[in-house]
Amino acid sequence: MSTTQLARLTIAFVWLYHGLVPKLLHVAPLEWQISASLGLEDALTHLLIRFAGIGEIIWAIVFFIWYRTAAIIYMNIIALVGLLLAVAVLQPVILFEAFNPLTTNLPLIVLSALLLPKVPLKKTTSRE
Repeated sequence: MSTTQLARLTIAFVWLYHGLVPKLLHVAPLEWQISASLGLEDALTHLLIRFAGIGEIIWAIVFFIWYRTAAIIYMNIIALVGLLLAVAVLQPVILFEAFNPLTTNLPLIVLSALLLPKVPLKKTTSRE
């Protein structure tokens, strides 16, 4: 399996897993803690978590299909950075836990960057 395909499958799997397991199949306490930080009522927090899970599953499929599109890769990086920043603002103590968003998102950002299309450097001509 090529590095590109391995990166593609890994990124899509992580989005799929994080959408399905800790948000839809079972609301993980950590997911609740982060989402409850927004100050919403419990019913709305629960709904937010469920919608986030559905969104992450949809994103996993979108990324899996269109992983060669630079815009999709950049959106993936922006989403991962945004989620990381949200945790840093809402619940910074979580960043010190084992298997935290920093240790999850940073490798995914790097894998995403590896998928970016290679743009050849323009040769400059010197006029001396």
